[in-house]
This record gives sequence, C-alpha cells and structure tokens, in this order.
Amino acid sequence: MLRTHTCGELNMAHVGLEVTLSGWIQRSRDMGGLTFIDLRDRYGITQLVFNLESNSILCMEARKLGREYVISANGKVAERSNKNPKMKTGDVEILVDHFTVLNVSKTPPFTIEENTDGGEELRMKYRYLDLRRNINRKNLELRHRMGIETRNYLNNKQFLEIETPYLIKSTPEGARDFVVPSRMNTGQFYALPQSPQTFKQLLMVAGYDRYFQIVRCFRDEDLRADRQPEFTQIDCEMAFVTQEDILHTFEGLAKHLFKTILNIEMDDFPRISYDQAMKQYGSDKPDIRFGMTFTELNDLVKGKNFQVFDHAELIVGINATGCSEYSRKQLDELTDFVKRPQVGAAGLVYIRYGADGTVKSSVDKFYSHDDLKIILEAFNAQPGDLILILAGKEEKTRNALGTLRLEMAKRMELIQPGIFKPLWVVDFPLLEWDEETRRFYAKHHPFTSPKQEDIPILETNPGRVRANAYDLVINGTEIGGGSIRIHNKELQQKMFKILGFTDEEASNQFGFLMNAFEYGAPPHGGIAFGFDRWSTILGGCDSIRDFIAFPKNNSGRDVMIDSPSAISEAQLKELGIKLALPVPLVKAQKVRFQKE
Repeated sequence: MLRTHTCGELNMAHVGLEVTLSGWIQRSRDMGGLTFIDLRDRYGITQLVFNLESNSILCMEARKLGREYVISANGKVAERSNKNPKMKTGDVEILVDHFTVLNVSKTPPFTIEENTDGGEELRMKYRYLDLRRNINRKNLELRHRMGIETRNYLNNKQFLEIETPYLIKSTPEGARDFVVPSRMNTGQFYALPQSPQTFKQLLMVAGYDRYFQIVRCFRDEDLRADRQPEFTQIDCEMAFVTQEDILHTFEGLAKHLFKTILNIEMDDFPRISYDQAMKQYGSDKPDIRFGMTFTELNDLVKGKNFQVFDHAELIVGINATGCSEYSRKQLDELTDFVKRPQVGAAGLVYIRYGADGTVKSSVDKFYSHDDLKIILEAFNAQPGDLILILAGKEEKTRNALGTLRLEMAKRMELIQPGIFKPLWVVDFPLLEWDEETRRFYAKHHPFTSPKQEDIPILETNPGRVRANAYDLVINGTEIGGGSIRIHNKELQQKMFKILGFTDEEASNQFGFLMNAFEYGAPPHGGIAFGFDRWSTILGGCDSIRDFIAFPKNNSGRDVMIDSPSAISEAQLKELGIKLALPVPLVKAQKVRFQKE
C-alpha cells in the first residue's frame, strides 16, 4: 500500500503503530544527527524523522530529497518531544525505517507556503502548484460544501436539477456572446449561454415547476475582481408563484448556507426598494454594515449665492461621525478622491463641527454660522462630526456620494470582517433610458414582468414602470437577482416593441419562446446566484479567482495553458472560416441586458 493513513489524521492514539504515509515534501531540516521532513498531502502535514546514528544510509539518502519530491514513507508513530500545537498532527512524528521516492520535482518557482513569495501572475502560470497551498485547498473545500448544501436544500424543497444546453442560439439578452462555429453547418454559429434563461422558462411551460442547476455560464465582457469570462450560477425557476414565494424560498437557502457553512444564524432579511436604496445609499447594492445614510439639502442651501449649490440638481451629504479633526491634507485627499474619473464629482464641500462646538466649513464665505448650524441639525450632527457634501446632476451625484461613503467607511474602519448584512432590493425600474442611442433598454432582461399595477402606463410612460424584480445583496455585493417573468405572449410582444425589436426580429430571436407561450404557460419566476461570488463572500475574500480552481487573468487569458490561442489553417478551413489579416476593427453593437 502506498499509504495506510493521510498526513492529517495521526495523533497520540496511534503511538506505536506502524504506518505508511505518502505525499509531497514541504520542507527538510538537518539537525546534527537527525533529519526532519515535513510531509504534506491534502489533509495536513506530518513530521518524519530520520536518525543518522541508527540508520546512517537511510538518513543520508533522506538528505538528498528536495522540496516537492513525492515520497512514500514507512515507520512507527512516536510522541514528539517538541510538540507543535499549530498542527493537527503536532503531537506525533514518524520514525522512518524505509521510504520510496515516487517522483522527483524541480525546485518550484515560488514557495508552497501560506505566505508565498510568488506574485499573482506567476502563481496563475503554475496554478497546479499554487493549488497545493493550504489557503486554496480551504477555499475549494468551502466551494464544494456550498454546492453540496445548495443541492441538499433545493432537493428538500422538491426542486429537480435539470441540465440545459451549452450550444445555443446567439441572442441580444445580455453581454457579448462567446460564439462557436459549426462544422456541419458552414457559416453558422452556436453561442455559449450567458444564462439558461429561456430554457428554464420553457421547463416551466413543460410542467417542471421547480428547476435548478449549478451551471457554467459565459460572458464576453471586461473583467475585474468579481467577474470571469466563464462563471458558475445557482440557477433556479419556479412556477405558480408570486414574488413573495421566491423571496421566502431563497432567503431560506441563504440562511441554510450561512448556518451549514459558517454556523451563523441569520435574522429575516430587510427589504428596501430600488428608489430607497438610491436615495439613502447612492447604490442599488448598498452595504448596510454601517450607517452614514444620505441627507438631502436642496431646500436648505440654495439661494445663498453659492453658484455650485444654486445651479445643482441635487445637493446631498453624509455625516462622518467623529472625523472633525481631519487635517487639511486629509480633506484635500478626499477632494482628490471624489474628482477621480471613476467617481466623477466636481468637488467636495465640508463642514467641521469641532469637539469644542466650533463650526468651520469650506463655504464660510456664503453661509453664516446660523446657516451652518441648521445644516448640521439636518444631519443630526454632534460635536466631533464631519459633514461631507457633493452637488451636481442627480444620478451622477448619488453615485459619487455612494462611492465616497464606502471610502469613508474603510478609512473609519467601520467594516468589520465576519459580519454579514444581507438585504433584498426590490421594485427596480423595468427599463432604463440611454441618451446615446435615444431608446429604452431592459434593466434586467426582456422577459421581466412589469408590476401588475404599472402595466397601464407601459406604453404611455415606460420610464416610470417598475419591474417585478429583486436582488439579494450581501455586504454591498450583488449575490444574485431575478424576477417574475412575462408568461403572456401579448405582453411579451409589447415589451419587445418598447425595446425596439421589429416583429421579425422578435420572431427570429425568440419565436420558440413566444410559440411556447401559446400552449399554456403558467405564471413563473426565478432567480440566479453567482456561485463564485457567494463563495468569495462566505470565504471572507475579495476576488472570485480565489475560489475558482483554474481562473483566467484580467485579460481573460489562462496563462497556464496559454489560452486563447490560434488554431491551424486546416481547422479553419474545415470550419469554413477565412481570416483576413490584419483583422479590421468593427464597432461592437451596444448591448445592455446585463442581469440574470
């Protein structure tokens, strides 16, 4: 046998037992007449001991072994004289009487340690080595447990896991598609699914009233820490349900995962409307682990000859409690922060309410002491507080202050690790107007149902129509979202028309779904959660790459296997594809429907 036990299971109960362990050499230490080797496998580390005095040949051979050599070692379990409480096996060691080299190893390009000396790009190139590190093993174990517990919960709720196709029709329902040429249908292409959206709706028409799938999805979009070109969703759909049924069912899933993965009991999740979220936090995915909600000042500050405020569509601010002693340098840093292109504010106004009761602001020239005190009262400010105010166009200003709010929370150390604050954001706008193309786009996707009470204004005032849609947000991150779907052909046709589809385009793209609606489609709705993103939140990390075995880098490349890559002329010819080099630049079609 190559092993009788793993490197993580031996303890004092095994003392005197002869065992065989196999694994990788983590490190080796020569201490006079003794050589110590830490042997590692997926389950832990065990110390091996070679004695020069009792077996000099064996000990000298052991001293030739390098890091990451794969060996099998046989010997007796003994109690350690210098125990290591940081290791599961720290009370024992193996007195080796025989070992076999199963494979040699080159010296790794970085240390296989918790705190490695390898940069991210290097570790991604040698991902198979990086995955040997304990932190990555724990991350993938957490992801595995999440998958198991998700299936357990949904199975107990009578959901069926049903696979849907990966080779589908390209549609404008989301970001740009990844396309796959068809050899048997020259000049035609499949697309990889951005989500199984239409297929899960067809399953509802087919009578499978509770569907789920932990499914791979693909989007050809710009990347950042929480996005990958291929990612995993917990994709779900239910028939004969209302929005309340869906929120109740999947809040239950979230509570189940918090309990089984982190042993945290969660209270019922609060709910706020999209309008409330934007008004109070400047974001449709607010982080509610801390306060600092917005206070609007239009009625209090206009008419004082301060042009910035007098000409602004919105004047709004936050109270950074206890920050009145910020230096001029710190305030200048905040001003520079909000002026960054990513934030987009024109400037920053501040009011210091000193601990001694004094009031000082950057607009003293325009506002008297009494004026400033009235503003402070609007914020419920106390001595020691700092008021930060932005002004400008409404949407842009809310977004900028939302970003400043998060920045202040970091600087004030208000965000504590291990605290989870979920909430539902509901009543999203059904549509959003794009100034560039002068038309409406779906806020979620074209199959989202409008609120029943808003259907009468769908054609006359589409911008005011609310969607029967909802997002689950945890700690300022959108974990998932969904909606009640349109299940009526006439309403779906009306929606396509508002989105600018001709009858021919709608039929060409979604005729199969429209036809299905003519055969008794039940009311239905669903939700999809970002499985990678949810794993990252529960694992206390920032990047979804930490919870994906073989992720892509920020350029969408797999640097380990060097992909994407060119294919041979023979393959191109077989697919009926002829490349014109250099490839001409083509302006990409603007597509919007980004959500589940």
